[in-house]
Amino acid sequence: MRSVRLAVRGLLLRDDRLLVVNAYPGRADLWCAPGGGAEPHASLPDNLRREFHEETGLEVSVGAPCLVNEFHDPDGAFHQVDLYFRVSLVAGDPEGDWADPEGVVSLRRWASRAELATLRVKPDSLAAVAWRDPDAPAYDPLEPILR
Repeated sequence: MRSVRLAVRGLLLRDDRLLVVNAYPGRADLWCAPGGGAEPHASLPDNLRREFHEETGLEVSVGAPCLVNEFHDPDGAFHQVDLYFRVSLVAGDPEGDWADPEGVVSLRRWASRAELATLRVKPDSLAAVAWRDPDAPAYDPLEPILR
């Protein structure tokens, strides 16, 4: 049996816009918050700082957790739990060029809430959580994976 994958993601708002990245190499049609897989023997905030920098070129400080989201492949073995944290910009050029050393993320964009509503994003609750809607979930269970 395959184990559940643990990942961390950061929500960075700037000028009422959320930073999102393409979710998979070569896929510009699916957007998510920056982050990735947690490595053993490093704290979740340390993992998030590392992943956020790789995927955006930005250094962030990690704040409070704000969402637990899990998604899975109902027809396969894939199951991932994403822990979302609020982050603040510490250093780096939010508009500058960068390259993800792992080649996963190739696009990033700042999206207003209205723009985010026109994009294909995961999780479904991303906007509600990012903009702190009163009814935003703290736990978002078992969304099916998008292909």
